[in-house]
Amino acid sequence: MWSSIYPELTGGAFAFAVFGAFCLGFSKTGFHGLAMVNVLIIAELFGAKASVGIILPLLVLCDFIIYPLYRKYASWVQVWPLIVPTLIGVVLGWLLLDAISNHVARRLLGGIVLFMAFLQLARQWKSAMLTSLPDAPFFRWGSGLIIGVATMLANAAGSVYAIYALVRQMSKSDFLGVGARLFLLVNVLKLPFSVNLGILNANSLRLDTALVPGVLLGICVGRQVIARIPEALFQGLLYAFSFIAGVRLLFF
Repeated sequence: MWSSIYPELTGGAFAFAVFGAFCLGFSKTGFHGLAMVNVLIIAELFGAKASVGIILPLLVLCDFIIYPLYRKYASWVQVWPLIVPTLIGVVLGWLLLDAISNHVARRLLGGIVLFMAFLQLARQWKSAMLTSLPDAPFFRWGSGLIIGVATMLANAAGSVYAIYALVRQMSKSDFLGVGARLFLLVNVLKLPFSVNLGILNANSLRLDTALVPGVLLGICVGRQVIARIPEALFQGLLYAFSFIAGVRLLFF
């Protein structure tokens, strides 16, 4: 199927794309940072701008699968403070993505990857400092704007949301419930913007159809093995990968 859509894509490259889809599905079961591996792989194979449109329907599929599992946690009332600034951020990201070339988008994606890795490190090692930040309207609006821009430009905003949740001192269950609702809504609303940019089209959807088994396998495997993986080692490898890949996108 993929060979008729992207003739230049070899079998090995397609297998790499399926692995990226597997990482996306796996990330939805607990290791959220693993989604960055999918972002980097798809951007490397298809280009930074095209990767945004390819990944988005896979994210929506994941969101619809995950939401029923976490809907018992939190409520939509906790999501509303983020909705308006996040949607404004999505519009800003859409305007920027329309204005820049693929070369610039690649550099921007690299910068976002490094920024997200830095935020994740800060969340783990400076959590006491972050929880002391004021939970004020400007913080909620700033967080929402950054989430919106980052998710529109790179389908990568999980680390920003994690910082927001930390400052709000959310419980783990609320973190999962609010995140499931927020990203389901935002990713669905991003669909027409991606169609308008031409990065979500018939060819990208046919490729997504071929990648769906990787996503589903990632979700199934992740739910079975997530508790057995040493998180510290896994996160260390993930940071190293994100740093190397982010530098590659940014400078090479």
